[in-house]
Amino acid sequence: MTQLHAPPSRLTAIDLVRGVAILGTLGTNIWIFTTPNGPADLLSTANPDTFSGAVETALRTLANGKFLALLTLLFGVGLELQYRSALRRSGRWPGWYLWRAALLFTEGLLHYLLIFEFDVLMSYAVTSMLVAYLIGRSDRATGWWIGVMGALHVAFIGLVTAALLSGTASMSGQPTDLYTRGSWPQQIAARLADWPTYRLEAIFIIPMSVALFLVGARLQRAGVFAADGQRLRNRLMIAGLGLGVPLNLLTAFAGPGWFMVDRYVLPSLVALGLLGLIPSVLRGTGLIGLGLTSVGRTALSCYVFQNLVACVLCYGWGLGLAAELDWARPWWTIAAWAGICATFMTLSTWWLRHHQRGPLEAVWHWAYLLPQR
Repeated sequence: MTQLHAPPSRLTAIDLVRGVAILGTLGTNIWIFTTPNGPADLLSTANPDTFSGAVETALRTLANGKFLALLTLLFGVGLELQYRSALRRSGRWPGWYLWRAALLFTEGLLHYLLIFEFDVLMSYAVTSMLVAYLIGRSDRATGWWIGVMGALHVAFIGLVTAALLSGTASMSGQPTDLYTRGSWPQQIAARLADWPTYRLEAIFIIPMSVALFLVGARLQRAGVFAADGQRLRNRLMIAGLGLGVPLNLLTAFAGPGWFMVDRYVLPSLVALGLLGLIPSVLRGTGLIGLGLTSVGRTALSCYVFQNLVACVLCYGWGLGLAAELDWARPWWTIAAWAGICATFMTLSTWWLRHHQRGPLEAVWHWAYLLPQR
């Protein structure tokens, strides 16, 4: 695959890919926010026989699971950087990294309770605590862990998929007016009451996350973001996009019984292709590149606040547009996603002109340093 231009620097490339991943996760979640049933319609599918239904199916396929997997790979990249930095500074590991993970878990808990049922930060925090004790092991040892965790994840998804296809299991939610008529405190109470249901995903993706964390760490070690890493990026693109995209298209249009494979297995392969593609064709310059890089540098703030903005736009205690504009799907959903993305690309760029870190990143950094003082 031809390289169009010199790749961005390593750190800029990581921020650039992270920015794409953050806005891509909204591309998945926006379909949940903009349906009147909210998270109860997680498995709802449009009719692909109509033009609007085909567009919605294609767009949901484009986003579903890919950016979750890409973000997971990037957490592994970040963990590798943290590990190397700790060794250079003091030689102690995991040391204070476990406190970082605890703060991430707290942030995810608040995000889950106050804003969004399908928060992923809590799962990442638990995964990072596990992987922190694996990150410095040999390639042979980490390869073994990748294989075991990956096999465990695929086996679980295979069992659930078989049950869905045979009709012995169902994942459809019950219709509810909680998100069109319910208040914010009522939604918080529902998240507390339905904790096992909404946190199930955060638990069963841990084996997948462990595997992808370790893959991301090994790719960082291999120089995937380095100036001379284009050959590795090309291989990732060929394998991830050439094989993963066609297979993912098949599962996307095969019906709701294949939802688990469509979201939790094949997207990991596609994400590897995106990890190679994005730094190969984008730079952290120009309006779009600068905006994406700024989102990547303020990833925690953008992830939380973009979901909060979507709540205000869509839920009954806010503007209530999910019910008012349900007739305009998927077009208004696309407009909402594009508008939120443009807003946060602009706001994050402006913020970083005046501040070193994003607002939540600054609070998080203060809390991380507080016990060390």
